[in-house]
Amino acid sequence: MKLNTQILGDGKDLVIIHGFLGMGDNWRTLSKSFAAQGYRVHTPDMRNHGKSPHHDDFSYEIMAQDVKDYLEEYSIKKAILIGHSMGGKIAMFFASKYPQLVEKLVVVDISPKGYKPHHDEILNSLLQLKQQKLSSRKEAEEILKQNIKDTGVRLFLLKNLKRNSDNSLALKPNIDAFLANKDYIGKALKEETLIEVESLFIKGENSNYITADDESLIAKQFSQAKVVTIENAGHWVHAESPKVFFETVMQFITI
Repeated sequence: MKLNTQILGDGKDLVIIHGFLGMGDNWRTLSKSFAAQGYRVHTPDMRNHGKSPHHDDFSYEIMAQDVKDYLEEYSIKKAILIGHSMGGKIAMFFASKYPQLVEKLVVVDISPKGYKPHHDEILNSLLQLKQQKLSSRKEAEEILKQNIKDTGVRLFLLKNLKRNSDNSLALKPNIDAFLANKDYIGKALKEETLIEVESLFIKGENSNYITADDESLIAKQFSQAKVVTIENAGHWVHAESPKVFFETVMQFITI
């Protein structure tokens, strides 16, 4: 599958894998910062997200293969991988299967464990949007407001809207595929997995995605891992504290 992507800069390849219901464009500002430091920064939209193709098949194994195909398409022999949330899981699955292709791994606010499905409210709200003929973002936000009270989450989701040729609004992501595979989104890395790639796990202080118990699991499955907590940040740590996030990543990838 050929993924839609944006590429900035020249130098060592750095591939950023966005989270669930995100897209590469969410990382535009940080991409510019990394590119300015001498990296060729790739921000692909994963399958069923952003402007990339839709497909019924949706799993971490398949998306890891998509990343491998992407590296081959751009003749990348080794890359630094940064993955947030779902993207972090994709990066872990990729590193477990193709460690020789990963120079360093940065996993943002997700652990190797399994997570119970917790996106039902969001997916059902987006399904409501899909079933409407929307004429404005304001109209879409009013629908989302019924079940999603967090303004930041609503604004994040509204980035998934696009204009049709008749000027109506539609959703970019493949909501049907997500609903059909919603139990899979939280899938754990296999218990016996051992990844020897140098790895950095970044946790948002106010997020509960990485717990103290998870840090023990990370140490068990990643032989060269360290966990860093960024203060006053939640799950979207890179958006909530971009300066500290950038400095933390740069310190790790330039050692």
